[in-house]
Amino acid sequence: MKLVMKSVVLTTLLGVSISVHALKGDTDQPINIDSGSQSLDMNSNVVVFTDNVVITQGSIKVTAHKVTITRQEGKKETLDATGSPVTFQQTLDNGKSVNGKGNSVHYNLNSEFLTLIGNAELKQQGSFIKASKITYDIKKQQLKANSGNKSRVRTVLIPNELNNKK
Repeated sequence: MKLVMKSVVLTTLLGVSISVHALKGDTDQPINIDSGSQSLDMNSNVVVFTDNVVITQGSIKVTAHKVTITRQEGKKETLDATGSPVTFQQTLDNGKSVNGKGNSVHYNLNSEFLTLIGNAELKQQGSFIKASKITYDIKKQQLKANSGNKSRVRTVLIPNELNNKK
């Protein structure tokens, strides 16, 4: 189960980096999970971390109130995190950082699909996307942002940042 949990967290954290590569060496670093409590149900293959969960690996950092990792028979794991909000940050090879947040985050390793729900936001320097829901298909490199009936998706792009590869 330790190996399963490690692969779930590693893959989840790497998937969060949007479309740019993580800082080289992050994946070789130990995964540290700090929480107020942890429970494991070996029969149902569920691990739950609660009470101010902080997950770090190299430059990657995820914070949440609760993180649940589930493995279904014959399928890869899913990760569900909740908080007010769930946050993540990661330093990229170019030295820039990517930050994100949402009231809840769901990641399906089988389909490599990430969903941020509730006050969802992705930022890199001054550019950002804010919406009620942001989905990211890692395999297809496709991002979608949706908002509720009374709100709108807000995107700010800084031209100098788009043109500057470094």
